[in-house]
Amino acid sequence: MNTVAGIDMGTQSVKVILYDWENRKIIARSQVPVDIIAKNDGTREQKTEWYDAALDSCFGAFTAEQRATVRAIGVSGHQHGFVPLGADGKALYNVKLWNDTSTTEECAILTEAAGGNDAVISEVCNLMLPGFTAPKILWLKRHQPEAFAKLKYVMLPHDYLNFLLTGSYKMECGDASGTALFNGIRREWSKKICALVDPGLLGLLPPLIDSREAVGTVSAGAAARFGLPEGIPVSSGGGDNMMGAIGTGTVRDGFLTMSLGTSGTLYGYTESPVSDPVRGLSGFNSSTGGYLPLLCTMNCTVATEQTRTLFGLGVKEFDECADKAPIGAEGVVFLPFFNGERTPNLPNGRASINGITAANCSRENIARAAMESAIFGMRIGLEAFQALGFRAREIRLIGGGAKSAVWRKMAANVMNLPVKRPTSDEAAAMGGAIQALWCLLSLRGENVPIAELTDAHVTIDEEDCINPDPQAVAAYDRAYSEYNRYLGALAPLYV
Repeated sequence: MNTVAGIDMGTQSVKVILYDWENRKIIARSQVPVDIIAKNDGTREQKTEWYDAALDSCFGAFTAEQRATVRAIGVSGHQHGFVPLGADGKALYNVKLWNDTSTTEECAILTEAAGGNDAVISEVCNLMLPGFTAPKILWLKRHQPEAFAKLKYVMLPHDYLNFLLTGSYKMECGDASGTALFNGIRREWSKKICALVDPGLLGLLPPLIDSREAVGTVSAGAAARFGLPEGIPVSSGGGDNMMGAIGTGTVRDGFLTMSLGTSGTLYGYTESPVSDPVRGLSGFNSSTGGYLPLLCTMNCTVATEQTRTLFGLGVKEFDECADKAPIGAEGVVFLPFFNGERTPNLPNGRASINGITAANCSRENIARAAMESAIFGMRIGLEAFQALGFRAREIRLIGGGAKSAVWRKMAANVMNLPVKRPTSDEAAAMGGAIQALWCLLSLRGENVPIAELTDAHVTIDEEDCINPDPQAVAAYDRAYSEYNRYLGALAPLYV
């Protein structure tokens, strides 16, 4: 038997799958939770030791025989995080995460120094937002100068796992495009923005490789530690959304992937650059050679989890509770900015429940409003896509929220598009596995297009397709208008 391993480093857990590509089935999977450091100032951090231990546990859950079947590895990791390592390969400080909003001051400093928002966009195809890596590096320089002085390696989370497996220090364009240090059109580091962070930063950044290339091979030390074959290739890997795109087959124009997880994301593949940073549509590169315009909200299942915990309900009970309320929750509107927000750009935002009266104050309405808020955030991105001429045929839904029949139906009607689900619920890990296979075949001299591989290995449950209902679409249009009314009124409080 021959397998490829797909590693998915999520915000809340690390997962590993072993995929038998010849028989097209996952033969084993494992998952280990990862903690998070959260503070009221917007800090969201993790420790590299937690990643090391999680990977130990994940591979340790497989038998020696299963690990011996692995022929290549692909790594997916949450985007934008900053892993600062010294010359000894050890972390100099905690890993600041994508949902860390403690860097708003650094964003303002860099934007002003660059010459304003338009100048930043022209350099890195995006606004300078707290979620991105560049302000995190400046934060370390300003707040931890002793650590910054020892900085040798600037890594993203997936690059750190690549480094742990291979000892190689390289990066691919997809994840690099989410750093706010990289020009996705020119496919190179921005000398201007790097110099604004620090004159020596450009010299610390890794060389860029093609997404099809291997970042390196499993080292002797990693082979002994994780029980893997020494010398097998590790593909370039990429950000979780880039790998999720591969794992859902979003490698061609025409449809969108929506991920309902801790964050909410909506993205689609394009052959040419497409972005509208002002409206929240980031200009990212894909990890297959093209482009991946993407909207990200920082509060998706966060709202439902917070509300569910408050009400003391299980996941199924919460869904049933929300489903009892009508579309629009009788005027109850939830702004779910528990972690601040990236789209719209409100890093100091706060969550609120609005429109409550004596007549509509019920658990059912509040639960439904929490669910609706996540999809309304996605619709902002859909409208940005449409304004740029992107015409989606369908949405492929992934993430924990995709398991909810209520959410799937809601997504189809709010977005007014058919909603389908891949049969595998491990899109990012599956994307890592398929990219690893692509890399392996390339090393063997087989020039197979990535789209052919996704056609062969990504299956969609066509029978589970939900088509929009015209009456529900019209009702959600009205509810979405009400959501935007409250958003417009309250957003100035958090600027």
